[in-house]
Amino acid sequence: MGNALTKPIPYVGVSVMQIVWFTVFLVVGVVIVRILARIFERAMGKAGAPPLVVSMASSMIRVIGYVVVLLAVLPTLGISTSAAGLGLSAILAFIIGFGLQDTWANMAAGVWLAVIRPFDIGDFINTAGHTGVVQGIGVMSTILKAPDNTVIIIPNRSIWGSPITNYTREPIRRASITIGVAYDTNLSKAIEAALNTARRHPDVLDDPAPQVIVSELADSSVNLEVRVWTAKENYAKVQSDLKKMLYEEYGRVGIEIPYPQLDVHVRDTPECKAA
Repeated sequence: MGNALTKPIPYVGVSVMQIVWFTVFLVVGVVIVRILARIFERAMGKAGAPPLVVSMASSMIRVIGYVVVLLAVLPTLGISTSAAGLGLSAILAFIIGFGLQDTWANMAAGVWLAVIRPFDIGDFINTAGHTGVVQGIGVMSTILKAPDNTVIIIPNRSIWGSPITNYTREPIRRASITIGVAYDTNLSKAIEAALNTARRHPDVLDDPAPQVIVSELADSSVNLEVRVWTAKENYAKVQSDLKKMLYEEYGRVGIEIPYPQLDVHVRDTPECKAA
């Protein structure tokens, strides 16, 4: 029985015992690498390293560790480590040279995002043409959840190459509401009514104080812009509430919000008279 276990298998060249030892050493090596990677993750986490950097460094440790383990246990199968190492190096060089340009670009962008940290998990951002709450920051991509609850996965290099608007980095935001009044309106009265309306909202901050400015002399109306400041979590609610409150207040005090108008002037021409 012992000879059967140590005797090379036909057409394979290795014995059952060699395969058993190879498997045992490989499993033990993989477990050790995973344990070391977890210890490294905890140590970097306690040191305050950004999660993206921790994840990326841990992944690289695992990959390098698995390669080292594989090279270490190959001699149990009678395979030369130097030859195997040369073969693996050639394969890795080919993959890196021809298949991983995008991968490395995304990883490099991920490193810069981790170092500069233009946003964190939970921030509401706009980047690369997409808007949503940051759900995850990975080595290769960033995950956003859009307001309609769809999940968007964006490659990191697309984010790094695009402007990034972070709507929730600061604790307060300015909300702006534009409302039009008729050209014959008493603007002082309209501005005062809008200011009083803004001040009545419980979520509008007193400092910075609300403002109302004349923003545009439009075709059918004089447009007023109401500017208020509020906590970032109340931004959408304040925007919606003030539109309703301004509409109701202007109706109450008799300030007209005009419909779009188009003046058509008809002139008599010889052609018209002939018709």
